[in-house]
Amino acid sequence: MDAPPSDNNAYRFPVSVKGVVIRDGAVILVRNSRDEWELPGGKLELCETPAECLTREIEEELGLDVRPREIIDSWVYSIASDVHVLVVAYGCAEPSRGNPVLSDEHTEMRWVPLEDVGGLNMPAGYKRAIESWSAQIGVGG
Repeated sequence: MDAPPSDNNAYRFPVSVKGVVIRDGAVILVRNSRDEWELPGGKLELCETPAECLTREIEEELGLDVRPREIIDSWVYSIASDVHVLVVAYGCAEPSRGNPVLSDEHTEMRWVPLEDVGGLNMPAGYKRAIESWSAQIGVGG
C-alpha cells in the first residue's frame, strides 16, 4: 500500500479572499469583532474559485455587486498565536454603484478616504493591498 503524499503532513490553514473596492477616492472597510478594520470578503469554500468566493462574500456582507479583477497581494495573517489564515486580496471593479448594507457579520462599515487608511487599526497586509490597488487604478491617497 502506498503512503499518502507527504503534502498531507503540511500545516494547514483556511484561505480568506478579500476585496479592495474603491469609489470616489475611498475604500469600503468593515470592522470585525476584534475592533480591527478589514477588507470585505471571507473564507474560500470547496468547489468555488477565489473570485467566485469574493463575489459571493461581498454580496452577502454588503449587498454590493463587484467583479474581482486581479490578485494584488497575499500573506499569512496570524489572528492569534494558534490561528493563522492565508489572505488573498483582489482588486475589484464595481459595475453598479449600489448602496452597501451592513450584514450582522461585522460591527460597522465605512467608506474610508484613501489618505486616512494609514492611521486605522488594520493589519499591514490590508493597507498594502489598498495602496497597491489604488496605485494600479490611478487613484491617489
